[in-house]
Amino acid sequence: MQSTRTLKDRIFLVIKGLSMGAANKVPGVSGGVVAFVAGFYEEFIYSLQRVNKTALKLLVNGRLKSFYRYINGRFLSLLFLGMIVSYFSVSKVLDYFLKNHELYVWSLFFGMIIGSIYYINKDFKDWNFKSIMSLGIGISLGIAISFLNPAVENDNLFFVFFCGIISVSGMTLPGFSGSFILILLGNYILLLVDSVNALYDTFSELITGDFSFVQNEVRLRLLKVLSIFTLGSVVGLVSFSHVLSYVLKHYKSITTASIIGFIVGSLGVVWPWKKTIFKVQDNGNFILDSRGEKIILNYERLLPQNESQTYIAIGYIILGIIVVLALERYGQRTIKNI
Repeated sequence: MQSTRTLKDRIFLVIKGLSMGAANKVPGVSGGVVAFVAGFYEEFIYSLQRVNKTALKLLVNGRLKSFYRYINGRFLSLLFLGMIVSYFSVSKVLDYFLKNHELYVWSLFFGMIIGSIYYINKDFKDWNFKSIMSLGIGISLGIAISFLNPAVENDNLFFVFFCGIISVSGMTLPGFSGSFILILLGNYILLLVDSVNALYDTFSELITGDFSFVQNEVRLRLLKVLSIFTLGSVVGLVSFSHVLSYVLKHYKSITTASIIGFIVGSLGVVWPWKKTIFKVQDNGNFILDSRGEKIILNYERLLPQNESQTYIAIGYIILGIIVVLALERYGQRTIKNI
């Protein structure tokens, strides 16, 4: 597949990586949905599945070109390039809009998830008892997860490694938000904010020739946490891809029905009209994280009011649906070309 992609396809692949990276960072939104709707989900899973013993032998023997071709390297490298760039750029912009225009951002994502449900369901014809049961289980799990309360932050390295494994679920399982799972595990701020900021600050200092961070115990601890989290993410990504590759091959209908269920269940997390509930002490004061920010406990879902903001939000929901349908059309065209 690598050689058949045009320059335009490669640029769009980086853009898809940007979209996946941004989606993965937002609690309640799954980067896997982007992959599924944009038409490269199965290629993504099967490419990751090629990271196996054969790939390791090629790498150890110094056959780098063969290794690169074997794992569909051009596809994966362009996609991950987009994700990495997104982490330090697009996701920062997203953070700004979530802070200043939260209702409209959630509305856009809500519309995109509705569009995703329509897209996946319209071509799925294999409804039977097993697939309907899988759909029900997927919806139930998605809803149940959205109403769980978060745990306390924990920087134990074994737990951080486990968080890394779990967090990549959003990339491999559409509808299953890795970021929201990290909130439930209590480590969203530690792993996706504090440690990432520590890495960014370290790079900024290194560029200016400042090596003072080696004396900063807090910074070194955060960098160690980020390293273990990254290692866990890589292990989880490869492990999940092997499992999903197998179930997609042998139980495609059940897997697809479960994915539809997960995505339907995730609508509860991204419901636009909600009030954020923060953690408080017994005396009523807010509990703050290491940045001095209030810590999210959960969300209280509200009904939309008859006001101008509501109609604008509905407009963003419609825009979200249109964006997904446009992605789907492009994805179908890409599959035909390849």
